[in-house]
Amino acid sequence: MQPRNMSMSGVVDLAAVKAAQEAKAKAEQARAEAARHGGTGAVSPADLVIDVDEAGFERDVLQRSAEVPVVIDFWAEWCQPCKQLSPVLERLAVEYNGRFLLAKIDVDANQMLMQQFGIQGIPAVFAVVAGQALPLFQGAAGEQQIRETLDQLVAVAEQRFGLTGLTVDPEAEPGGAPVAAPAEGPYDAALNAAAQALDAGDLDGAVRAYQNVLADDPAHPEAKLGLAQAELLRRVQDMDPQKVRQEAADKPKDAEAQIAAADLDLVGGHVEDAFGRLIDAVQRTAGDDRDAVRRRLLELFEVVGPEDPRVVAARRALARALF
Repeated sequence: MQPRNMSMSGVVDLAAVKAAQEAKAKAEQARAEAARHGGTGAVSPADLVIDVDEAGFERDVLQRSAEVPVVIDFWAEWCQPCKQLSPVLERLAVEYNGRFLLAKIDVDANQMLMQQFGIQGIPAVFAVVAGQALPLFQGAAGEQQIRETLDQLVAVAEQRFGLTGLTVDPEAEPGGAPVAAPAEGPYDAALNAAAQALDAGDLDGAVRAYQNVLADDPAHPEAKLGLAQAELLRRVQDMDPQKVRQEAADKPKDAEAQIAAADLDLVGGHVEDAFGRLIDAVQRTAGDDRDAVRRRLLELFEVVGPEDPRVVAARRALARALF
């Protein structure tokens, strides 16, 4: 099986924005703890590849994923493709110099973890970012494909969760305390305020906080994502789903009806349905209605993320519908 493109954004989820802030806070706490003990926060290259079992999974994978993306290599001694893939992953873990941590799990000794991840065959490679599990690929894969997947992983981990990786020092003693590299930014206070507002259900406050960041930095990726999500959630919070869907079914050429139903589709995790609905509406409408549908579709692209393959495909379909 070839590596599957990761979907880091996918469904709208308040937990995604909250997890980003919690990940940053935990990384900062780890750095502060190391500073209090006189540590440099650096790890040895040998610490970038670790063996993990069920007893240590929470500590070594879940907790560490708040500091650095953790790539999990599920393998077994009898698995010949594993013997080809694992050395490549280990070499890349060192080459990427702390941008991700490689956790190796022997499935024969850790059957429960294999079942929890729903693994049907090995080798299988997952990532955990800020406590969220993401399937990367299953089966043998070429190095170039692996690199492309890892590049996307570390980019999204940094942009969405502020995880810049671990500081690696070749002179550090193996087994030193791993601490994430500093990830302080000028908008941390505003982003924290937005996350707290989301957590409290104050969608208006979250929108204002993200808008404040974007007023100074219009391209800020986390603020753009957060604003798109908060605005979407604000739009659907008072909707009657049954009524909205019935109206959309009864009025296929009504722009407002299709836009409202597409918002519900996306919040419910039906990404391709939401995109397809609006692309169909673009084809059925004209003038201001058509432009309103197109604008909403572009807004939903921001919610899911520009690199998501579903967005890429939908952009092509939109271009065909428009021209």
